[in-house]
Amino acid sequence: MTISQLSIFIENKSGTLLQVLNLLKEAGISLIASNIADTVEYGICRIICGEPARAYSVLKEAGIAVALSEVFAIEMDNEVGSAAKAISLLSDEGINITYLYSFLIDGKGVLIFRTDDAEKASAAIARGGLHLISEEALATLA
Repeated sequence: MTISQLSIFIENKSGTLLQVLNLLKEAGISLIASNIADTVEYGICRIICGEPARAYSVLKEAGIAVALSEVFAIEMDNEVGSAAKAISLLSDEGINITYLYSFLIDGKGVLIFRTDDAEKASAAIARGGLHLISEEALATLA
């Protein structure tokens, strides 16, 4: 089970991020988590939100370069070493993590990651007893 994530390509100049956030605000779409990775000219803003398909449409209609992708969301106890334990399980299976970010919500840690082998990651997560959190569950916690 994966969740949908928006990847928004924005120019590194004043006001471009604000435009994206205002579009989502005006559409009444709440953000759950966000992360920005930048290069010299562009940034990639990754967003987990309550209504990813609608957010995608809103941004596309506004001419924003956006992609919808599937990522894993693992719920963890808010304890030292929880992330290391989860990543170790994946690493031991030879699973490459393309990118990762995390946040706390309702007292629980949430680890978001993408991999180049979703099928293998799903099997490892199930074998390791990790708890995947659904899009619906994340939206109700936000």
